Amino acid sequence: MIISADVLKAWVRDVFLHEGLSEKDAELVGDALVSADLRGVESHGVMRVPVYVRRLRQGLINGRPAVRVVREQGAAVLMDGDNGMGQVVGAAAMEEAIRRARQYGVGVVGCRNSNHFGMAAYFAMQALQHGMIGVALSNAPATMPPWGGTASYLGTNPLAVAVPARGEPPIVLDMAMSVVARGKIILAAQQGVPIPPDWAIDERGRPTTDPLQALRGAVLPFGGPKGYALAVIVEVLAGVLTGAAFGPHVGGLYESSSPQRLGHLVAAVHVESFLPLDAFLGRIDQLVREIRAVPAAEGGRVYLPGEREWVTEQTRRREGIPLASSIVEELRVLGEEIGLPMFSMGDGIADRVREVGERKCGGKKIVTGRWWE
Repeated sequence: MIISADVLKAWVRDVFLHEGLSEKDAELVGDALVSADLRGVESHGVMRVPVYVRRLRQGLINGRPAVRVVREQGAAVLMDGDNGMGQVVGAAAMEEAIRRARQYGVGVVGCRNSNHFGMAAYFAMQALQHGMIGVALSNAPATMPPWGGTASYLGTNPLAVAVPARGEPPIVLDMAMSVVARGKIILAAQQGVPIPPDWAIDERGRPTTDPLQALRGAVLPFGGPKGYALAVIVEVLAGVLTGAAFGPHVGGLYESSSPQRLGHLVAAVHVESFLPLDAFLGRIDQLVREIRAVPAAEGGRVYLPGEREWVTEQTRRREGIPLASSIVEELRVLGEEIGLPMFSMGDGIADRVREVGERKCGGKKIVTGRWWE
């Protein structure tokens, strides 16, 4: 199925309103998840809606958290997420970091008692519109062994950095410390397709192309010992430093019956504390253009970090977001259960969706309407 971002975001918002989130928080979670799908980061997009809903219903996530500052000293702040949705906690933390950066030139905010926050770049990119460089990192449930080991201890521990530009797309690094985000293995398992042999090991430490075996085993760090070392540092900054759970003490997203108690660390750097913003943006544009002008290897081209995601986002904003049939089915079942039957596409169920426009795209329907109560 191909569906417009606006329709998808409105439906996700209504799902989380139904599950007890405030209007503001439901809108935020919907925006964060659909933003991931727009950028082609499907492993952190709407495929996560069912597990978030399940954990909200089980009381493992607090749908109405009181996110608060518990310690502060100048540019440094510690916040408690009150076991709220990770997207809500992460966005609140970055807002605070931006406020501190305006005053001190930089703002650094640590968070504890949070949950899976999805695409790390979403929070780093909050800083862009303020003329700031954004940084976001998080620890994660233990799914990766230390280098040389076979048992999981560390999470994939994502790191994102977003740098504003003027005439060029922003530079956006968004990476897990594993060869691939575990969500991509989950997606492969849902779609019934094999994974590359360097992504993960099975329970006995053997490389595997079976995503189900990989989910029972462990993902591998990228770059061998280098990725492992970076994962340890993220664990220190996001988990140990903030007072959050760390290593195998972090609750799992899918199998755990307890809160995750995740930790995040976000930062904002006010560019004008170093250079006039206009001069900095001009220098970034020069950097981007010079890198892009480097002769490409045969059959390839030079990309900046985040450029392919930016191109994907522009395309999907025009043409809609493609959703795998397995994800569509999960969302359709959830929608029918709670009385928000969005994903029908002509099967006679979605009597609450007004299709104000419909066109063909690649032989598939694309809904370009909006959602009405």
